[in-house]
Amino acid sequence: MKKTLISASVASVLTLASFGALADGPGFYGRLDLAVTNSDQGATLQGGTHGVEVGQSGTYLENNFSHIGVKGSESLTSNIDVIYQMEFQVENTSSSSDVFKARNTFLGLKSQAGTVLVGRNDTVFKQAEGGIDAFGNTNADIDRLVSGQTRAADGIWYYSPKIADLVTLNATYLMTDNQDADTGSEAQYALSATLGDKKFKAQNYYFAAAYNKGISNIDAYRAVAQAKFGDFKVGGFFQNSEGVITSGDKKNSNLDGNTYFVNAIYNLNGVNLKVQYGVDESGLGSYFKKSGGVHLDTSDVNVQNITVGADYKISKSTMVYGHYAMYEGDYKIAGAKIDLEDDSVFTVGMRYNF
Repeated sequence: MKKTLISASVASVLTLASFGALADGPGFYGRLDLAVTNSDQGATLQGGTHGVEVGQSGTYLENNFSHIGVKGSESLTSNIDVIYQMEFQVENTSSSSDVFKARNTFLGLKSQAGTVLVGRNDTVFKQAEGGIDAFGNTNADIDRLVSGQTRAADGIWYYSPKIADLVTLNATYLMTDNQDADTGSEAQYALSATLGDKKFKAQNYYFAAAYNKGISNIDAYRAVAQAKFGDFKVGGFFQNSEGVITSGDKKNSNLDGNTYFVNAIYNLNGVNLKVQYGVDESGLGSYFKKSGGVHLDTSDVNVQNITVGADYKISKSTMVYGHYAMYEGDYKIAGAKIDLEDDSVFTVGMRYNF
């Protein structure tokens, strides 16, 4: 009996060891990110913030994309792995009745020829931003000014292996018959090329160029550059966007122009001091749209934003942060200049990863 039990135990251990060699996961992970925000206009607050009305000042509790997920991989052959991820935004920290919302969820294959994913994911156009967004996933995210920050469904993604350990070529293609026929563009795809390391581990620089065709009703191209010099990180971002005509809404078709950002981050004894300046001349960012400036004859958009802030990691999993953001701008309707109401936004928050 004892020999039988020992043999069974050894067999079980060997089976688990073999499976561990073939699989990575599934791994459970998540994030809770809550902030208190005071805003003069409410135009930049997260969409799920309860009670906020654009044009009214107030102090609100924001849920900054808290989420849970599971991901992993398993070897199919010596050269091919299956990879997967299911991630969901969690709203049960807010008054929203929708507890879960869709985030990046896909099934894919990884080999020496590259990685292919199918499902829902950030487009490679969005991913090309790398780490340039100094205040990402907050109410000062660059998507307040820049368009094309899209998480798309019913698509196929390809990521090449790193060429010369530096360059990757990437693509997103949205299945035509799965998309709304009202988009104004039959083909919807995005392409990108990245150089360096966005996390500054292998190289102290990151560059990217990307093109977006039709996705989220825009045609656009962008360029991103960021570098690390000791305790300093500096970066720049440029995008040209043009609205695509749709039969459902022709307002976007009159909007086009440039959007750009510059920023700097300095690590002072573990405290990241951050400053970012941005300008939007396209009118396709969420801030201008929520401010009510989009009309059939809107032109000469000029929105400016400056954000200063800091973050500090209390532990490996917990970070506290705060920032102040100011937005101002103007545009023209039929040649008449109209000023936007200035918006001052002050936020303090905590982020916990697990």
